Amino acid sequence: MRHLILVLGDQLDADSSAFDGFNPEQDAVWMAEVAEESTHVWSHKARIALFLSAMRHFRDAMIARGRTVHYRRLDDEGNAGTLAAELAAAVEKLRPGKLILTEAGDWRVQASIEKTASALGVPVEIRSDRHFLCTREAFAAHVSGRKQLRMEYFYREMRRKTGVLMEGDRPIGGAWNYDAENRGAFGSEGPGQVAEPVAFVPDAITREVIALVEQRFANHPGNLAGFDWPVTRDQALAALRDFVTHRLPHFGMYQDAMWRARPGDRMLFSGDAPAASFDRRDAYLFHSRLSAALNLKWLDPREVIAAAEAAWRDGRAPLAGVEGFIRQILGWREYVRGIYGHFMPGYRDLNALDAVEPLPAFYWTGDTEMNCLSQVIRQTLAFGYAHHIQRLMVTGLYALLLGVRPQAVHAWYLAVYVDAVEWVELPNTIGMSQYGDGGLMASKPYVASGKYIQRMSNYCERCRFDPSKSTGDDACPFTTLYWDFLMRHEPLLAKNPRMALQVRSMKRLGPAEREAIRAQAARWRA
Repeated sequence: MRHLILVLGDQLDADSSAFDGFNPEQDAVWMAEVAEESTHVWSHKARIALFLSAMRHFRDAMIARGRTVHYRRLDDEGNAGTLAAELAAAVEKLRPGKLILTEAGDWRVQASIEKTASALGVPVEIRSDRHFLCTREAFAAHVSGRKQLRMEYFYREMRRKTGVLMEGDRPIGGAWNYDAENRGAFGSEGPGQVAEPVAFVPDAITREVIALVEQRFANHPGNLAGFDWPVTRDQALAALRDFVTHRLPHFGMYQDAMWRARPGDRMLFSGDAPAASFDRRDAYLFHSRLSAALNLKWLDPREVIAAAEAAWRDGRAPLAGVEGFIRQILGWREYVRGIYGHFMPGYRDLNALDAVEPLPAFYWTGDTEMNCLSQVIRQTLAFGYAHHIQRLMVTGLYALLLGVRPQAVHAWYLAVYVDAVEWVELPNTIGMSQYGDGGLMASKPYVASGKYIQRMSNYCERCRFDPSKSTGDDACPFTTLYWDFLMRHEPLLAKNPRMALQVRSMKRLGPAEREAIRAQAARWRA
């Protein structure tokens, strides 16, 4: 064998750089399912099933293209359980002249492969991942010489480089972003009629995987009762068409809005007991549900961006919403990947606020009196999904205000969301959500009181806590902890111009009220 092409579970791109020069008479593909990738964090059952089913479908697609695939299933006899051990066994058996790998999205995985190859004495060639629009080298050039990194300037640079939503050197419509137009709440009437995302009924491969996950990972969080994620290239394209047609027209206005789950015909449960029921429409609202397919590489970001831009040009979706959606892919997605590649592995351990609290146990059950957290966590356990504001301004916000160690929050996010791969999840958690990097990624901590959640959702309507109160039996823990957070970190926050208004607002708190807030926050932590 000349070359053994290593394909990881989030590299399901038949035309990736790893296949450049592939000769079916001399080269072969290697893939392995290993328990390590499901247990290094306590992965949601749906996340495990998505990866395994997608990998098996990709294997079959490769075979159909005439490529030899050496594939290790999780339930194969003698499966060693780790990528390193399985790779070592494959090299010993197949004796390839070289290993070829498109750069891994997970720093831990690539380090393990390189270490294993070195120990085996076989050369490994790491190729650039052209799935992304910004190479790691280009991001390093963007970082060079800058005192401060900001996504907005990176995004503008990417717009100019790609020509997306541009007229010459100027942005279409005259503005680089329409963020101010994309912060709408539903109001008392709710979201109205929302088109339910297309669902993909599990085929024989997926049903086989679901049975394996239920047997092998029975004690893992979440459930598989309504598993319907796209697990093939064709299904991913169908999901893209469905979003652009039915939900993109309303996405921008309501991308930050949240809504309490209504009982519906499609009810999913968290755990074994019917702790909460969810209508799928309330879980997904107008969001795309494309991140998992993108992160597995079933979809290319260029085709997703092009489909959204075409919808605007054809008059099927407004510019503000299309720009907001494209910014998430061309801006944030590329930016966080750049942050991860440039600052790892040290970035993973950053903890600028010296947060030390453990993650509350209810993050694994949703069993809390705080309705917003209960709703979002139970939805997460039911679907393996929550949209970006639910993650940032509910589960992430509470952990930040409470002072949870960022690495514990990171492990939870990586475990429970089906779209979670470390290169995108870790910077969003450590940097944006928990401010663990001290402002390298985001310009300020994203902190707010319970009033923000009340304004952007109807979660507070059925909650015993009052978001306007910071002390007392019915005080909202978010509001109590918000003021406590500002007081604990006042010297640091006072230096941040974007936090000036929030820091000044503390001046209305007298000594007695401050002490009462501190005492209530301490009791809540205890």
